[in-house]
Amino acid sequence: MDNQIELGIGFVTGRPNVCNIVNKYYKKIIKQTEKYPQKIHTTIFIIYDVSYQQTPEEEFYKIAPEVLEKIDIKYITPKKIEEEQKILIKKYNLSKEEVSYILGHGHARGRNTLMYYALKEKMDYLIFWDDDEYPVACLKDENGKVIWKEQDNIIKHLTSIQDAEISIGYHCGYISPIPYVELNQEIEENIFKKYIEAISNDIIDWENIKEIMTKNNGVTYAKQSIAEGKGEYEILGDEKGIKWVAGSTLCINLKKIKNIPAFYNPPDARGEDTFFSILLKDCKVIKTPVYHFHDGFLKYKSIMNENYPNKLRKIEPKDENVGSRFLKASLGWIKYKPLLLYINNKENYHEEMKQMEEYLKISLPKIQKIFPDEKFEPILHLLKEYDQGVEKHYKQFIETNKVWDKIKNNI
Repeated sequence: MDNQIELGIGFVTGRPNVCNIVNKYYKKIIKQTEKYPQKIHTTIFIIYDVSYQQTPEEEFYKIAPEVLEKIDIKYITPKKIEEEQKILIKKYNLSKEEVSYILGHGHARGRNTLMYYALKEKMDYLIFWDDDEYPVACLKDENGKVIWKEQDNIIKHLTSIQDAEISIGYHCGYISPIPYVELNQEIEENIFKKYIEAISNDIIDWENIKEIMTKNNGVTYAKQSIAEGKGEYEILGDEKGIKWVAGSTLCINLKKIKNIPAFYNPPDARGEDTFFSILLKDCKVIKTPVYHFHDGFLKYKSIMNENYPNKLRKIEPKDENVGSRFLKASLGWIKYKPLLLYINNKENYHEEMKQMEEYLKISLPKIQKIFPDEKFEPILHLLKEYDQGVEKHYKQFIETNKVWDKIKNNI
C-alpha cells in the first residue's frame, strides 16, 4: 500500500532479556499501531552479540510463536554482517576497517548496523529500544507511593517526528548505572563528587546524581504532565549548538537520512549517543513527551508482567551484580571522555585531562573500598591510554561519518 508506514523497531543487545521485552510488549505495539491514523507495518530488528556476556546464540531466539505470527522479526546475525561487509567493500571500494565502522557489533556499530538494514529494508522510521527499558512511567504521590502509567511510546514518536529528523523521549527509574551510596558515611561527598565529575558526561553530572540520591534514593520519577503526553518541544541545542540525545527511546526519520550522522565510540568505549548528538546541528530534533522506565540493574523484570511495585528501593553497592555493572559503565565512560573533551574544548584539553587524573587519584582508592570485589584501579591507566590515542580516535570519528555518507546516500 502506498500510504502504509514501514516502522522498524531496533534492539542492539548482548542479553537474552530482549526476548522478554518482545514477548511481553508485542501486543501493546500492535495495539498502538492499530490506533494510528495510517496503516503501519512493523518489523523488529535484533542484532545480538554473543561475546557481551558469553550468551549462547540460541538464547536470543526465544521469541514466542504467537509473536512470530503477528510481527516480522529480522535477526541480523554475525554471518549476515560478515557477508554484507564483503558486499560493501566491493561495491564502494572501501577497506575492511572502513566498513567495520558501520557494520559490526558494539554500542555504536550495532546502531549503525540497524540503521543500515532498516534503510535497506525500506523502513520509513526506526525506533531504538534498549533491552532493559519498559514503556511505563513511574510517578510518586505525596505519600511516597509509586503510581504507574503505561506509555504509548510508538504513537508518540510517530506523531512527533513527522516534520523532524529525530525524536527523543524521556527516561525514569534507574536512569544511570550509578548505585545509591550513603554520602559522608560510605564515602565523603567531596570524594564521590570528584569521581563522578571525572567519569561523567554532558547528560550525567554530579548535581543531577546528588539530587536523585538525596531526594529519591537514586530513582528518577516521571513528571505527570510528560507522562500524560504533554509538553512536546524542539531541542534547539546548547551554547555550542549540540542537541543532546540518548541512544534509546530514540526515533530516526529514515526518509530524511541526508542529515542524520553515524554513531561512533572509541574502541570498547561508550559514548555512541554523545558523538551522535554532536553532529545533529543540521537536524530538527523533537523532545517527545513519553517515558521508558530504565531498569538499569535488571532488578524489576516483574514490571513486564504488569506486576508494579508500590515502592522502588535503593540499589546499593552490596547488591548482586551492582558493582560489576558500575565498573563496566565507569570503564566505558572513561574510555570516551578524552575524545569528548578533545572535540568540545581543544584549547583547554590538556588542563582538563590533568584535572581528571588528579580527581581519579584522590577518589579511586575510596571507590575501590566500596566495591572490594571489583577492579577499579585500571581506570587511571585507561584514561592515560585513551588520552594518548585521542587524535587517532578523532580521525576515526570523522572517517566513520565519511563512510556513512557514502553508503547511506546510495542505498
